[in-house]
Amino acid sequence: MRLRLSVKLFLAILAACAVVLAINGVFARHFFTRDFLGYLNEQGVERMRGVAPLVGAAYAEHGDWEFLRTNTSAWFHMMRPPDGSEPPVRGVPPVSDQTGAVLRLALFDLQGNLIAGNANASIENDSTRLPVLSGGAQVGWLAMVPFQKAINAGDVRFYNAQVRARWVNGAASVLVAALIALLLTGTLLKRLKVLTQFVHRLAQGDYSQRIASMNRDEIDRLASDISQLADKLENIEQNRRAFMADISHELRTPLAVLKAELEAIQDGIRPMNLSTLAPLQSEVQQLHKLVDDFYDLAVTQTGQFSYEFENIDLRRIVRSTAANLQARAADRSLALQLDAEEAPVFIHGDESRLQQLISNLLENAIRYTDAGGRIRVQIHESGGEAHVCIEDSSPGVEPEQRERLFDRFYRVEASRNRASGGSGLGLAICRNIVESHGGRIHAEASTLGGLRIVICIPLQARHAVV
Repeated sequence: MRLRLSVKLFLAILAACAVVLAINGVFARHFFTRDFLGYLNEQGVERMRGVAPLVGAAYAEHGDWEFLRTNTSAWFHMMRPPDGSEPPVRGVPPVSDQTGAVLRLALFDLQGNLIAGNANASIENDSTRLPVLSGGAQVGWLAMVPFQKAINAGDVRFYNAQVRARWVNGAASVLVAALIALLLTGTLLKRLKVLTQFVHRLAQGDYSQRIASMNRDEIDRLASDISQLADKLENIEQNRRAFMADISHELRTPLAVLKAELEAIQDGIRPMNLSTLAPLQSEVQQLHKLVDDFYDLAVTQTGQFSYEFENIDLRRIVRSTAANLQARAADRSLALQLDAEEAPVFIHGDESRLQQLISNLLENAIRYTDAGGRIRVQIHESGGEAHVCIEDSSPGVEPEQRERLFDRFYRVEASRNRASGGSGLGLAICRNIVESHGGRIHAEASTLGGLRIVICIPLQARHAVV
């Protein structure tokens, strides 16, 4: 049978309290027996050591034990502590007398016959005993009943009453612990129930809910983290839907053109020649570019891109890539300007991926910059890093949109949109390439009126070959 969490938590707290009480009882009894009763027995042994010489001297004086067999007062007289062993205090008996040591002592002859004292004592192994010497020879035994045996024999009812009291105390403590456990589990599980319902709705796709956090303890921090997760999931879901709509449009347009052109050729409306095949080839290339962007985004996101790192001159890569795109910029009536230091800028990176990075950014700038505008590329060293800046003239991008330009599902639905011919995946791919080189990339406003992309890569950074 599966127990509910509330029952498990209640039983766990209750069991912990019960175990603590049981351990406390066991240790209390153990230390009582070992320390307190041991202390009482030690007091009796000390009295025996003080009395033994007096008993031996009395034997030497009388020559035998007959004087004690018929004279009980003489026995108790010898039980008095010797001078100096326990300093007398007016009105206060010696400690050994207060612990009942005198009443537990007994004297035996060498044959083990009781002469005087407590009849429960014996010279067997279970009793404490000392030899009595007279003239250097043993003449008898002093024995003492252990305090434990005296208690058991004398007042078992008191001991049983103490045991019952401990059981009652333990039962009352367990009941109090059960009440406290019930209150704690009820309060805690009430808060956990709210979190459980929240996560359950989150798993069903409801990302609109939120939990107010009081920042009191770990549960509140967990609630805050789950609320932040809901924020991110809601944004991801919105971006995913927008992304899928964009991709559907990107795929539908070339496919529709291909379908119409092929149907026209099949119906004999258009002849099969180079002029009719050219639009088909253009649409196929657009589809191929879109599929390539999807693949590059996937492998750069999962880290499966193949990198071959080496020390290379980043300035040379930027210069050659910009030179290759000069003609395309001129066709769009754009001025492409390169400002770079003559000295090489060495980093540890993959040349082909860096060429793809710079080419994507320049293609992006050429595609989205208004005709007659400018594109400026700068590269320099600063703070142990290589800095590459690519900026263009209008149109610009709003600050709240610039912060999300590199998100894989985010697209700007303004002047820089799919109408310009892009797939909307290039900047996400660029970010993945830069991060694979241990660098960072961000967007900011350009002094030319458009967008400025800044790349920072460590100089000669050491990376393992992926």
